[in-house]
Order: sequence, then C-alpha cells, then structure tokens
Amino acid sequence: MPLALLALAVGAFGIGTTEFVIMGLLPEIAADYGVSIPTAGLLVTGYALGVVVGAPLLTVLGAKVSRKQMLMLLMGLFVLGNVLSAVAPNFGLMLTGRVVASLAHGSFFGIGSVVAADLVAPEKKAGAIATMFTGLTIANIVGVPLGTFIGQATGWRTTFVIVAALGVIGLFGIAKLVPAVPRPEGAHLRRELTALRNPQVLLAMAMTVLGFGGVFAAITYIAPMMTHVAGYSDGAVTWLLVLFGVGMFLGNLLGGRYADRKLMPMLYTTLGGLAVVLALFTLTAHSKILAAATIFLVGALGFATVPPLQKRVLDQAHGAPTLASAVNIGAFNLGNALSAWLGGIVIAAGLGYTSPNWVGALLAAAALFLAFWSAALERRDHAREPVAAAARTPVHH
Repeated sequence: MPLALLALAVGAFGIGTTEFVIMGLLPEIAADYGVSIPTAGLLVTGYALGVVVGAPLLTVLGAKVSRKQMLMLLMGLFVLGNVLSAVAPNFGLMLTGRVVASLAHGSFFGIGSVVAADLVAPEKKAGAIATMFTGLTIANIVGVPLGTFIGQATGWRTTFVIVAALGVIGLFGIAKLVPAVPRPEGAHLRRELTALRNPQVLLAMAMTVLGFGGVFAAITYIAPMMTHVAGYSDGAVTWLLVLFGVGMFLGNLLGGRYADRKLMPMLYTTLGGLAVVLALFTLTAHSKILAAATIFLVGALGFATVPPLQKRVLDQAHGAPTLASAVNIGAFNLGNALSAWLGGIVIAAGLGYTSPNWVGALLAAAALFLAFWSAALERRDHAREPVAAAARTPVHH
C-alpha cells in the first residue's frame, strides 16, 4: 500500500470525526450557548449543506492548482474551521466554524479519490479509494465515541482542538507523502463541467443520493427507534452506533475489493441487499438482538456501495474526473439530508419510529433500478459502437 494512501486516510479520519461527533455533543453545546437542542441541530444541518455547496465550489476554484496543493489547502481550511469552532464565543461563530470545516469535506474526498486511484494499477483503483475511506469508517468506530467521551468529560471544546490537531497531522502527511503529480494535460474547467453532463455520471450520482440516502433514513432516527421500539437504554445507543461503524468499516473494505473485479454486479448485490434489510428492519427493530444485527448489516451494505459508486463516477467522467468526483461526495450528503427529511415526515404523520426504514428501503430499491438502467444504457451504447464505426469507414471501389 502506498504510504500516500495512509496520509489521505488520516485526513479522512479527522473529517469523519468532526462530521459525526457533533451529534453526541449537542446537549453540552446547547447548554453552553443557551440555545435549544433543535437550534443546536443547525450545526449538523449547516455542515451537511456546506459539504453540498463546498464540493463543487472549491473544486472549481482550485481547478488550476495541483491536486497535492489543493489537498493541503483543504486540510488547512479544515483545521481553521475546527479551531474556530473550539474558541467560538457565541453560537453564530460556532456555526460559522462548522460551515468553514465542511467546505473542505467534499473536495477533499473528491480530489482524494482521484489521487488514490492514480497511485495504483487500474485493476486496484476501487481498493485504493476504499483505503482512503477507511479513515472515515474508523472515525465512526474510534473517533466519534472517543471524541464524545472526551467532550463530555473535559468540555466539548477540547474535542474540536484534538480534531484540529488531527487535521495538522493529515496536512503534514500529505505534504510529505503524496507525490506532486502535475495535472493531466488537457484538464480544464470546461472539460470537467462537460463530464457532469454525461448521462452515466448523472445516473451514478443519482444512485449515490438514493442508495446512501436509504442508509441515513434509518440511522438518523436510530436513537428513538432503539429506545422506544427495541427497548434499549439511552446509553446503549452509542454502542449500537459503534456497531454500525464496524459494519461500515467491513463493508467499505469488501466494496473496494469486489468492485475492482465486478463493479456493477457488486452494486446490484449491495443495493438489493440494502433494500431487503431496511424493509426487514421494520420487523427486527422489535427485538434487541435482531435490531443490533440489522444495524450492522445496514452499515456494511450501505458503505459497500461507496467505493463502487465513486469508481463508477471516475470511470464514466472520461479523463475529467475531479469535479464529478467531488460533486458525488456532495451527493452522499444530499442523500443524507433528503432521507432525514423524508423520515421526519413519516414519523410526524404518525406512522411510528420504524417507518423511516420503509423510506430507506424504497430509496435503495430506486437506486437498484437506476443501476440496472445504467447498465442497460451502457450495453446499448456498446452495441452501437461497431455500427457507428462501420458507417464512418470509407468504402473503396
């Protein structure tokens, strides 16, 4: 494994920790600033929206900068945002810090995916992307619960200082280990924007929104579902989320390994399995043991889609993958926001705390449909290529 992948994984660990640790520290932050829990929840919403906006924006602004330099700038922005959050004297400045940190998120994973894929042989690209995303999955197993514990024991500001320090380590790692590869010839903004009009790229992004959205439809409301339906205590929810993180970690590794062999069959399997498991979650949520097993499977199947979906975008962007890759990271967060909103609607409609699982199952099934449609369009286009080539060949008499 190239050491540069380790540097990218460290950056991913810091980003994953700061994204999710906020959920465990909301009560402390709300009390400190004298705001309500729903108001403090804007720190989660603001971060997600910052990722969606920042992914294309910063990628476009950095179009003429080398990928290594851009990764270093993004980690610097991430450190700045977390330092600002750690010292913010009021809620408004805290929210600003969260948004600043989030702006680096999408572009880092988008550009990092391209760099990771370029560091290895073509048949190992999805595995390299998965290695970088391992940092994100480990953050959910180690970084988030540890950051929550430290924040509750010594003050939430300490957690953000530590996360900023992780960002500094990631920055130095990128500076020392990531090779300074020049941008490919012919790579420019117009070509990057053209790649976004490719139907296959758009279909892959739609699969990202719907497929990963299916995961967060259930996980967003996991606390009330587990305490009110499964009968777990409030304290057990943290460990259930760790179990979800373990599933994410293993699913990410398997997704990267098998996507390099058979990408589309891997997507059919994971999206189909995710739809079935989420539908069954409406039943298994009533049993502690079955609910825990289902949470693990949701994490595993959900994150097994990440490397193949990211690789699908890179493959279909045809030599201009940077912007498309970054926008696809934004698509993951758009799916999170969409599914959380839809899950809240069905709960508010009186359908119960397990109803978001049906939303998730339908979203995953829709992503599976798009995967089959994408493959069918690809087969049609390949079938037309020999005919088109024959039509272009001059006939000599």
